[in-house]
Amino acid sequence: MRPLTKPALPMRAPILAAALAAAGLLPDPSAADEPGITGSLDGFHDAIIQRVEHPDWFKDSFLDLPEDAQEARAAGKQGLFLFFGTEGCSYCHLFLATSLTDPDIVARLRDHFDSIGLEIFSDAELTDFSGDGTRVKQFALDQGVQFAPTLLFFDTDGNRLLRLTGYYEPERFSQALDYLIDGHYREQGLQAYLAGLQPPAAPGGSRPEALIPDPLFAAAPYALDRSRMPAERPLLVVFEGADCPRCKRFHDEVLGDAPTRARLADFDVVRLDAGDADTPVLTPAGERTNPRDWYAELGFSELPALAFFAEDGRPVLATDAVVLTGRMNNAIGFVTERAYEKGWTYQRYARQQGLARAAGRTP
Repeated sequence: MRPLTKPALPMRAPILAAALAAAGLLPDPSAADEPGITGSLDGFHDAIIQRVEHPDWFKDSFLDLPEDAQEARAAGKQGLFLFFGTEGCSYCHLFLATSLTDPDIVARLRDHFDSIGLEIFSDAELTDFSGDGTRVKQFALDQGVQFAPTLLFFDTDGNRLLRLTGYYEPERFSQALDYLIDGHYREQGLQAYLAGLQPPAAPGGSRPEALIPDPLFAAAPYALDRSRMPAERPLLVVFEGADCPRCKRFHDEVLGDAPTRARLADFDVVRLDAGDADTPVLTPAGERTNPRDWYAELGFSELPALAFFAEDGRPVLATDAVVLTGRMNNAIGFVTERAYEKGWTYQRYARQQGLARAAGRTP
């Protein structure tokens, strides 16, 4: 399971493009014709093909997870780290090339966990923590793996400690390791732990910036109940927060993209403040809550976070991973084309779209 071959991908986002270039996965954009860097993070590049492999310190596992857990225990480690990636995933490229090359992160990860690389769609046989035989792809489904990369941590008894979705830059991934290694997971969720790392506001200091205004979002009251009567359109709920750099980037690079914004006209779109405990919300399932509690109930720990619901209120997709234009358009297509009704995961849909683009079958 060691090799993970992926084509290097063109970047629409300058920051990620530069990071991939620094990692040797793309040409340096400063040395290239900037208009030529087109496409999206979920697309395929037809000219630059790079081979990405799991780090050589990943374990050569026979995919018997109880046995792997026993070996980790015998080595005095905390458990297992499972990296789920897939072909054509530039977020996987970036995580492997940045966070998993940071010397401090590598040292701590190796000291506390045995690491195993897995392909989301693999048919390879695997023994799960219950001792049952299955396939890697089925185990991924059982663990709720929707996006690549997905990072799963288990203790040596097979209990899942944490699931992280999407690209985690070195600083944030290091904080997640602190959360696990120092035992904070026994006392609080990751979202609360990360929030506690923020420095307190200075007395008399400036107030946090307000949420970014945008006429795309429907105004309160947030009566989103669809359980009694289906709506005409699917629903997208965006959780944001004040002083949120990723939120600004989401507005600039995703919601500011005219074709993407036009596709959102097929949705009801609501934006909630993830720190707001006062505004009443009636969820698509007809439950009364507030933005802060709903954000926590959905298991989010990052901002912005996106939750998509069908016309009848069924939750069909949720993520707090980094979402740029390509991933956003795949998410929109996943919902509007009702790929979930085929039993598809988001990542299967994204893979099909990427292959179609590579073959010239989509615009």
